[in-house]
Amino acid sequence: MEETVEEPPTSAVLLDHCHFSQIIFNNVEKFYIPGGDITCHYTLTQHFIPRRKDWVGIFRVGWKTTREYYTFMWAALPTDLNSKSSLQQQVQFKAYYLPKDDEYYQFCYVDQDGVVRGASVPFQFRPESEEDILVVTTQGEVEEIEQLNKDLRQENQDLKDNCLSLQKQNSDLHAELQKTQELQERLESLTEINKTLEQRIGVLNEENEGLKVQKGCWETELLQLKVQNQNVSSENEKMGVRLKTTLDHLDQLQAQISVREKEMEKLTQGDRDRTEQLEHLKKENEQLLLSLTKQREHQQKLEETVEEMKQKETGSARKQQELMNQISDLMKKLEESKFLYEELQREKTRIEGENNLLQKENERLLCYVCENSDSNLLSNPTPVQEALEENTGLVFGNPYSATQDVHVPSLPSIKKCPICRGVFPDDVEENIFEQHLQTHILDCPYCDEFFSEAERQVYDDHVFCHSL
Repeated sequence: MEETVEEPPTSAVLLDHCHFSQIIFNNVEKFYIPGGDITCHYTLTQHFIPRRKDWVGIFRVGWKTTREYYTFMWAALPTDLNSKSSLQQQVQFKAYYLPKDDEYYQFCYVDQDGVVRGASVPFQFRPESEEDILVVTTQGEVEEIEQLNKDLRQENQDLKDNCLSLQKQNSDLHAELQKTQELQERLESLTEINKTLEQRIGVLNEENEGLKVQKGCWETELLQLKVQNQNVSSENEKMGVRLKTTLDHLDQLQAQISVREKEMEKLTQGDRDRTEQLEHLKKENEQLLLSLTKQREHQQKLEETVEEMKQKETGSARKQQELMNQISDLMKKLEESKFLYEELQREKTRIEGENNLLQKENERLLCYVCENSDSNLLSNPTPVQEALEENTGLVFGNPYSATQDVHVPSLPSIKKCPICRGVFPDDVEENIFEQHLQTHILDCPYCDEFFSEAERQVYDDHVFCHSL
């Protein structure tokens, strides 16, 4: 990242007011190797309009405000928001400005008002190790899991929004309940005032009764008391009017209290319904969490299956090495047999030479016998032939027989296949013999491993492990 003096726009907005779903970060790795540049890919949704001062920052996980960024890059402003290609954007962070520790960080898209519009999954900056290289599942299953996680996050966000709205409605209900309680307190105060007035009326009634009792005794003072009585009567009428007005007002308050009680019952029923809906949503969230747990267990089983495949592959490699050792031993035996065959060929050539010499000597002796024998000996050669034929232990037959055919038994071929025991002529070409051996060996199309025909099941398991 090129150094810039201008600071990005930030704010102290709480995380609850951020809209993380308006920008979607794509292809975020679990970790990045230190010392290299990294490219951040993100997608602009149709609900967001980018502006010139928008920026993408790297934040340590656990940040509270947008002022806590580690480094940032200005976000590019798309030329055409209606084009799908313009919605796919990226920024590149230089290696010099990236964190050097192994803490967890995440990308955040911040608009020019300092509000976070999107956040990525956490990642680390650390070297790659062999433990991180795991064959988990196929690409289709990975995409399906990512889509399911995305749906779960969206549903969780919807549940949070519903919970916030329910909390707001609950606070409104509490406010209305507080107002009702205030009205109830006012009603109680009016009731106390009414009791006070009733007490005063009772006192006046008692005074009136006393005056009536004294009327019989004070007939002489009737004229004077008449005026006083009239005054008291008028005052009593005024008190009666006031009492009637107070009673009417009390009836109105009681009517209002009944209406408020009905409204309170409705609000209480609505609160119960909201509570039941919230419990139902909680149960659905627990079911979703249980489904995610089962999916993780299935993923763990797949990893165990891959580990078993690797162990089988190791055993197959060991068997293959043993097979190659056997083939090497057989090749050595083949070389020894070939050497023995060459020795037998030389012996055969020598014996054929001796046989030719004996044939010539036999012909010379037959000619000599024909010239020096009489007619009886020539006409009856049977005793000589029988005597010669009695020696059946001669290796090369009777040398004195003119009609004997030279027959040397042909040696069997000693080039045999060490696997199928197939026989090949001695003058067969080496590449043909090697091609025959290759037909018994199964080569893996993905690596340099090979197996014998007897290890067909091990070979199939090995190829299937590559396809995961």
